[in-house]
This record gives sequence, structure tokens and C-alpha cells, in this order.
Amino acid sequence: MPGSEAGSGLFAPLTIRGLTLRNRIGVSPMCQYSCEDGLATDWHLVHLGSRAIGGAALVFTEATAVAARARISPADLGIWKDEQITPLARIAAFVKANGAAPGIQLAHAGRKASTRRPWEGGGQVPASEGGWQPEAPSAAPFRPDDSPPCALSRDAIQGVADAFRDAVRRALDAGFEVVEIHGAHGYLLHEFLSPLSNFRSDEYGGSFEKRIRIVLEVAAAVRTVWPEKLPLFLRISSTDWVEGGWTIDESVELARRVRPVGVDLIDCSSGGAVSTAQIPMAPGYQVAFAERIRREAGILTAAVGLITTPEQADAVVRSGSSDLVLVAREFLRDPYFGLHAAQALGERVEPPIQYARAFPK
Repeated sequence: MPGSEAGSGLFAPLTIRGLTLRNRIGVSPMCQYSCEDGLATDWHLVHLGSRAIGGAALVFTEATAVAARARISPADLGIWKDEQITPLARIAAFVKANGAAPGIQLAHAGRKASTRRPWEGGGQVPASEGGWQPEAPSAAPFRPDDSPPCALSRDAIQGVADAFRDAVRRALDAGFEVVEIHGAHGYLLHEFLSPLSNFRSDEYGGSFEKRIRIVLEVAAAVRTVWPEKLPLFLRISSTDWVEGGWTIDESVELARRVRPVGVDLIDCSSGGAVSTAQIPMAPGYQVAFAERIRREAGILTAAVGLITTPEQADAVVRSGSSDLVLVAREFLRDPYFGLHAAQALGERVEPPIQYARAFPK
């Protein structure tokens, strides 16, 4: 695992395949629910561009739907048609011009699709208001009062892999340098992984090998288009936090299985499969998952979740717990977290020349 030695620190470069990140700080995907017809807007340009200016090495878009029906909400970002490439390309070019790698997270919401934006109360959007029937491994709703999703046929499952592949072609055309497959948080791919949401009896359900099949197929489909020189990430929920659900042991084994298919890094989140999970949230509560997967599966990992200070992020990398730290809410509070982290840790601060007067050497 090149560039991943314990003790290298938060501001050591990280090389993955043909891409070198300037440090180990990434902006985690964070839904903005601010699109119409899946098109990126000036909001996304400013939101993501400011984090590149702020010193991050990798800036991810929010979960970007690979099909219109794959959106969490009608206001989600999308990459299911060619018209969505141009506004995304503008963002990717700006991020790259300011020293960061532009990344895109590709997603299918599964049974969590067709919901209202959080500030509109959540809950399903009915067809009468522009909603649609979600699809899932099994016809089991996320919440008891939700309408049941449509259970995917075998042909439709192949269509999911095709949609991811086609989305990757568009992502490449838009200039992105990292692709992440979203397999976490109770969305479609995670729904196949978890026994709490997958009740199939065919080749996509039951045993561990059958439940992971779609993830392997999606990763393989992505790699038919995504260049060998560029990194491919996979975000997973390392555990469901529920008895009888997906476990950290299974996450370790999945990481072993996806590496030969072309996945370079496991982004280690958790939860989301069911609404009743009791998650013991605390600072760095998911770091141990990243450390174990990294150690036992021999693959690069990213730690995410309540990592809020430069010192905490630096300790995660120096300890060898993960190779990359993905920061979410702290980047919302402080778009210049990367520059401030360099100051706090006594590292060389390299702001854009326009901002140099605010960061004296």
C-alpha cells in the first residue's frame, strides 16, 4: 500500500494508482438536495470549489444518482444522461485547477428513493406529487409506513450494473479523477449486502457470496470503463449495528474480494440499513473499522465520522488506522479546514495566491 506507512502524517502525499493527492484530507460526499432534473448548479460549484480552495486534497460530489429512479429525492444530483456532464465538468475543472482531485460518488438509493428533502420533513413523495416507486432487492419497505418497493428482477439487476457503467463513462468525460461506488447507508447495494433487507432466494440472496454478488458485478462493470490509472473507491457500512445484520467480519471479507476486481480503497462508514439501529456515536467512532479492514484485508482505507479537529485527523493517519480522512460536517462549518489544519499542525500552508495575505508564512 504505497504512501500509507504509519507515522506519515496528515500532510504526507498519498499516491493511489496514477493519482497523487497533496495530503490525506478529503471532503466526504454530502447531499445538498439542490438540483432540478439532476443538474449541478452554481451552488454546487461554490460549495465544492471552496473546499478545494480550502486545502482539501480530494473533493467528492454528493451521492450522484446513476438513474432518475435512483435518486434519494427529486432534488438529487444526477449523472444518468449526457446533459448532466457539462455542469459537472465545470466543477471538476475548478476543483482540479485549485490543487484538489475531483471525485464523484455514484449511487442508487434503492428502497430509500423518492423521499422529501430533510428540511421538508422527509418521508416518501407520492406519485401524485412527482414521486415514483422505489426498487430494492426485496419488496420490504425501510419504514413500516412506507409503500413497499418493487423487488428487482434479474434483468433489472443487470440494468443497475449497466447504469453504474454508463455513469462512469460520463464521469470520465466530465473530468473526474476518483470514482466512489456507494455501497453504504441502506441504499441499494447495501440493501443487497444486509440480511436485514435482502430476503431473496436466488443467486443474489441468502449466503454471503450471493449477497455480495451485485457489488462485485458493479465494480467489474465500472472497471471496464474507468481507466487503469485512476482510483476506484467503495463506501460500505462496516456494520449494521443490529443483531443479525451485516457485520465487520463480512466487511473485511468483502474488502478482500473487491480488491482483485479493481477497488483500491474502502471508505468505512456504518449503519443505515434499518431505522431502529442504535449507533454509539462518539468522536472517531468508525475509525476502528477502517483500521481493521486495512490491516486484515490489505487494502487502503478511509476513515469518516465525527472527525473534527486537525489533531484527531492527524492521529488517525499517524497511527496507521487509515490512509485517508474524509471530513463532512466540519467542512460545512469551516470550508478552509485543510488550510487551518496545516497551520495547527505546523505544516506549510499553501493557500491560493488570492488568499495569501490571510495566511502569512
